[in-house]
Amino acid sequence: MIDKLNIVKQRFDEVSDLIIQPDILADQKRYIKLNKEYKDLKLIVDKRDSYLDYQANINEAQEIISAGDDAEMLEMAKLQLEEAKAALATLEEEIKFLLIPKDPEDGKDVVMEIRAGTGGDEASIFAGDLFRMYTKYCESRGWKTNVLDLSEGTSGGYKEIQFEVLGEEVYGTLKFEAGVHRVQRVPQTETQGRVHTSAATVMVLPEAEEFDVQIDPKDVRIDYFCSSGPGGQSVNTTYSAVRLTHIPTGLVAQCQDEKSQHKNKDKAFKVLRSRLYDLELAKRQEADAAKRNSQVSSGDRSAKIRTYNYPQGRVTDHRIGLTLYDLQNIINGDIQKIIEELRLVENTEKLKEASEIL
Repeated sequence: MIDKLNIVKQRFDEVSDLIIQPDILADQKRYIKLNKEYKDLKLIVDKRDSYLDYQANINEAQEIISAGDDAEMLEMAKLQLEEAKAALATLEEEIKFLLIPKDPEDGKDVVMEIRAGTGGDEASIFAGDLFRMYTKYCESRGWKTNVLDLSEGTSGGYKEIQFEVLGEEVYGTLKFEAGVHRVQRVPQTETQGRVHTSAATVMVLPEAEEFDVQIDPKDVRIDYFCSSGPGGQSVNTTYSAVRLTHIPTGLVAQCQDEKSQHKNKDKAFKVLRSRLYDLELAKRQEADAAKRNSQVSSGDRSAKIRTYNYPQGRVTDHRIGLTLYDLQNIINGDIQKIIEELRLVENTEKLKEASEIL
């Protein structure tokens, strides 16, 4: 393990020198990328320093025990040896997780799409509940959210809503939310108190940069139309809304959130790039998931992943068999516990794969 840590330290020293170079400071994209790598490496380097300290304590204690001259010193050395070995074992487990190669997508911002599924009006209302849950969670993380496009439901909520999330490690955190979410509750329109089951699909697309996906303008049909829904005087009066159709794949992206046609076009292209990027990513994830028989990072977007049961006040994540009786807090944005459990399962799977290297 120390050999691996020394390689990390060497790279950390290189990056530390690079981020203060004038040409790097002038190149904002490269600086941001290197600064992120610096922070990630520093976590491991700090653990390396602690690792070396514990090893030094163990060696010192073993020397005192070998000498065995002073009974009091001998007793202290044995205690020091025991404590240092226990701390070192815990630290080694932490370092193993830190040394797992990070998914390069994890640091990306995302485009999220929530779409009402089976259940009619109740499904649209549930899609609205999920949107509020995610925006509250993002707010608690200090992330910024921007609505890109939406279609309102007839009785509230949304038939469909797309929004971007900007922040640190967004995709690495929210990627676990992709799939079919199911709600079981008595709808407001139900007069006999019967529990109904409705569903909504959540998609989490890593936001692709222009250099990630090259789109040939000849492959895109652009349609302009009038905005609908909230938006003031410009609604239904100007052709500010934009719909893009990628002819080779049939993928469609549209935006009508802005009053400016140009801004809507930019946002729609952002969504289209992310959709195309996600197509390739889904294939890779499916292959990876099949290889490790994983339920957590599967490329299957149609899998039922979670149930929100209101009568019982519970939320169950079906991938890992986790049930929490804390529905009100979870639907109000407190989903961190679920995400941590899913991340732990994924990291454990990755750790098994990397164990022979570590």
